[in-house]
Amino acid sequence: GRPKPPAPVRAAYEAFCSWRGVSAKERSSLLRKWYDLMIKNKDDLAKIITAENGKPLKEAQGEILYSALFLEWFSEEARRIYGDIIYTPAKDKRSLVLKQPVGVAAVITPWNFPSAMITRKVGAALAAGCTVVVKPAEDTPLSALALAELAQQARIPPGVYNVVPCSRKKAKEVGEALCTDPLVSKISFTGSTATGKILLHYAADSVKRVSMELGGHAPFIVFDSANVDRAVAGAMASKFRNSGQTCVCSNRFLVQRGIHDSFVKKFAEAIKRDLRVGNGFEEGTTQGPLINEKAVEKVEKHVSDAVSKGATIETGGRRHQFGKNFFEPTLLSNVTRDMLCSHEETFGPLAPVIKFDTEEEAVAIANAADVGLAGYFYSQDPAQIWRVAEQLEVGMVGVNEGLISTVECPFGGVKQSGLGREGSKYGIDEYLELKYVCYGGL
Repeated sequence: GRPKPPAPVRAAYEAFCSWRGVSAKERSSLLRKWYDLMIKNKDDLAKIITAENGKPLKEAQGEILYSALFLEWFSEEARRIYGDIIYTPAKDKRSLVLKQPVGVAAVITPWNFPSAMITRKVGAALAAGCTVVVKPAEDTPLSALALAELAQQARIPPGVYNVVPCSRKKAKEVGEALCTDPLVSKISFTGSTATGKILLHYAADSVKRVSMELGGHAPFIVFDSANVDRAVAGAMASKFRNSGQTCVCSNRFLVQRGIHDSFVKKFAEAIKRDLRVGNGFEEGTTQGPLINEKAVEKVEKHVSDAVSKGATIETGGRRHQFGKNFFEPTLLSNVTRDMLCSHEETFGPLAPVIKFDTEEEAVAIANAADVGLAGYFYSQDPAQIWRVAEQLEVGMVGVNEGLISTVECPFGGVKQSGLGREGSKYGIDEYLELKYVCYGGL
């Protein structure tokens, strides 16, 4: 016979039968209470993130506020799930469009933003009337469990928010069980493109709804007309947040020949002046450890490959003396397109600079990747801004801006960077089905 569903999935399915019938106003109120409790406990929640992830406490505090805002946002969106009436030529019929919750959602989240990646998905799901089973990353389960405690305090009914932490050894097995369970109607995943493809295969067998927020390889283009100081400030913010371990961080710096030397000089100075590697709990630390030694080894591999092919280390370039999981913020110049760092996502504190001559060349390099999550560029030419913003094959563009994520705007990519959008007024649609009702005999 068919295998018995895991207990958390059964709990979510049973809870869905009643949660879907809870009024939008009540769901809104419960999400708002959850938000209020996150704000009340923000300091403790931030300490949990720093303890399990390593990011500086100031960054962790910022993540908690960002994370909580998704609950606030979707508490309001819960009351704005409107249907439609469509008028057709038939006078004796009325056509209605209803929006209804998809069902149980399996939510699989990464370690780099262990709180925000949960609330961005779960806030939308619960607002829509879905229930969830969350599988947090093996490295960072405590943030998910802390959110579960606060959900309970907010009186969110049992079974609506479920957490399934697991060891690294069990991760594949648990992920497969969630994604193939017939009681699960929706999969929402944030992580690598390689893992996303595996989950898409699982989803295909039962044609589940999917949202995929996958890998990126973001270009950061600096044109000759750019304000160099603003471009450097944007590069610092975009590249080194969470020690370069974000899917939207700049991974390739394309700098036009006329401004190249000035940009590289000022970028190197800013890295040396403003970044401090250390313990995330220590005041003044801006760069914590990478998540594990495997991540450090990838950065080392990219640096050594680039140097062996002619790149120049402007600053950094090796493990930091603080410990084996720490790596110095690194800037490389004279980088070419045949180097690993030019066509692989590093996911670490490495900024490789590629020199280019023309706008067409820069756009071609930027679009050569098979992923397209975010892209950034700096220019003071209005016509160029419109051209490049439209031509970049990405889901999100920062123009003269290095930080683009906000709860009000849609987050997601194109090509192999994923499917669907999170946050914003569009995020809730990922958890809703459209039902057409034809009412005849009038």
